[in-house]
Parts: sequence; C-alpha cells; structure tokens
Amino acid sequence: MTREKTAFLLVSFGGPQGPDDVMPFLRNVVAGRNVPDSRLAQVAEHYYQFGGVSPINAQCADLLAAVERDFAARGIGLPLYWGNRNWHPYLTDTLATMTADGVERAIAFVTSAYSSFSSCRQYLDDIDRARAAAGPAAPQVIKIPPYYRHPAFIASFVGTARRAAASLPPGLAARADLVFTAHSIPESMAAASGLTGGAYPAQLAEVAGLVAAELGRDTWRLAYQSRSGPPTVAWLEPDINDCLAELAAAGSVAAVVVPIGFISDHLEVAFDLDVQAAAAARRLGLPMARAATPGTDPGFVAMISGLVEDLLGDGPGDAVDGLGPGAMSLCAKDCCAVGPDRSAARALAGGSGGSSPRASTAGGSGGSSPRASTAGGSGGSSPRASTAEDLSR
Repeated sequence: MTREKTAFLLVSFGGPQGPDDVMPFLRNVVAGRNVPDSRLAQVAEHYYQFGGVSPINAQCADLLAAVERDFAARGIGLPLYWGNRNWHPYLTDTLATMTADGVERAIAFVTSAYSSFSSCRQYLDDIDRARAAAGPAAPQVIKIPPYYRHPAFIASFVGTARRAAASLPPGLAARADLVFTAHSIPESMAAASGLTGGAYPAQLAEVAGLVAAELGRDTWRLAYQSRSGPPTVAWLEPDINDCLAELAAAGSVAAVVVPIGFISDHLEVAFDLDVQAAAAARRLGLPMARAATPGTDPGFVAMISGLVEDLLGDGPGDAVDGLGPGAMSLCAKDCCAVGPDRSAARALAGGSGGSSPRASTAGGSGGSSPRASTAGGSGGSSPRASTAEDLSR
C-alpha cells in the first residue's frame, strides 16, 4: 500500500466535555430507540459526579499524541485523524475532512479489542455511514482487526496487574484473588459474536488465561460490569459486585481487579469499578486493588504503530502475526451480525473498504437478527445503565 494519500484514523465512542453536553450526548447514544429523558437523567447523574466530563476524550487525545510521536520516531509519515461515534469530533465530520484533504485510504484503530456487535461490527457500520455521507470520493477505510491476543496488549495488563497487587496491604499480594472484568453484553449478542458465535466471552477468557499465566497464577475469575436493560433480558454474568461478594463469603483475603475489556480508564472503569465495586469491596471488608488499563503504555502504542506498518506493507508482518491465526479474516461476511465482508484481508486484496450503510444489530434492538440467541436467566442484578456506553448495547 502506498503511503501517499494514506492516513491513520482513531475511532472511538466519544463522551461529553462539560455538564451542558451530557444530555445531548446521551440522546445521541440512544437516538431512534425511544429512551425517555427520565432514564437518561439517571445516567447523567453519574457523569455529573465527574464534572460532566467523560475521561475518554482526553484519553483518546493522549493516545493520538502518543501514536503521533511513535510514528515520528519510526518514520511513519501519515497524517492522523480522530472521529467518534457519539460526540465531537464526530466520525462523519472527520471522514468529510479526510475526503476534502484528499485522503484516499485510512488505517483505522478502534478503541475496542474484541469481537462483538457493539465492540466491532457497529463501528464498521459507523464507518460505512460516515463514508456514505462523505460521498463517492470518501477514503477506503481498513480497520485493524480485533487485537485482544496481541502480546503487547497482554503484557500491558500483566504489568498493571502486578503493580495493583503490590499496592495491597503487606502480605496480601500473593494470596489475592485475580478477577478479570469486561463490559457485559446481552447473551444473544455474545452468542452471535465472531464468525461462528461465542467469540466475545471466549476471547475474554483467553486473555484472562494468558495474563494469569504470566503472573504465575492458575486460578482466576472472569466477571462482567456495566450491564443495562430490563432484567428480563439475559446478559453475561456474574456481575463484578456479585463476584466480590462470593469471594468474601469464601474467605478471600483480597482481590485484584483487572479490566481487560477496556483500553483506557474511561467512565465504565472510573465509575463502575473505582466507585461502585470499590464501595462494595469496602462493605464486604475485602481489600481490593484495581489494575490500570493500557492507555498510553509505550508497548501498547508500539503495537499500534507496528500494526499500521504491517498494513502499509500489505501485511502480514511481525505485528499482524501477533494478532494470531485468522485475525485478518475476522469481520468477514456475517461476523457478529448479518452484513458484508469487511475484513482487513478483503480490504487489502482490493475490496471497497466498506459497503453502503446497512442497519444491523445483535441482541434484539432492531435491524437484522443475530445468527444465534440464548434465552433464560435474569441477566444480572441491576437493570439500570450507569454510563452512556451501557445504554448503547
């Protein structure tokens, strides 16, 4: 792939940048779903606890700056752009700017490492809509495949988990229980995730096992957080707060919570873990330490640069190899939901890099049906969303 007229595109969820932004932002998140303002107002209170500012925008800006510095050190001469799904800078505006700038192709990095409709396929739909709005001259966009398995991603959590354990009171680090967390999603969405179904929980379990092994642990737990929706809809569980209660009842001396489902400490981490889970642990008398997310960890940033370099060379290379077998074919036809082939392999082979916008969902909120579904169960202890990303699932 020629570097001329090629760019790097960071794609993320977006978040409010002040109190006046909170309700308009939340309305963007649930647009077309008839969610009443009364419910949004409950979620808004969690943002107001943080001054009405979501940390995610500053974290994306920091990540983009770190990638830009790493690009410069490696001689990767690409312009960098950033677009969000739900708030400024909007992805649609960013694609319009890229088109006006004469960009013909872009390599996109999404701030979500796993396969599911909400963490991958929906971002591809967002890119398609933004390209369609930009017109026929819009750039081809090649999304970096899910990168959960990459050694640098694993290594970042190994390091932060070690530091979190070391922060516990003396004598507890080696005996603390290891709990990995990720954003819960409806069981039907989880069942439809990936090329053959069940990819999201399987990928999380794989990452948990890899991190635990590097820490010398052979036992660990995987819990979920941030669920929303009515209690009649089954979501992945156990909830992190229920998991902490079970550990305390079993005589655990401490817990190290590692949020492997997130790449930065945005509100799902800052509120659901640092506020709610931490309060639950205190009530239980269970010492708890929360590991940091990758953020701008140099190894994580170098992973992004390496993946971009490989795709510029039409891949694969060492960085792409780190994604694991078959990674370039992820996001193929009907992966996570009914839809076209938008894999990196197809794009590099000369595909269009995005089809016409096409509504598709998993989990039953409209659009096309997922390939698989799971019924039964109450789906967790709390039906209320705590942040905007919870409302989006």
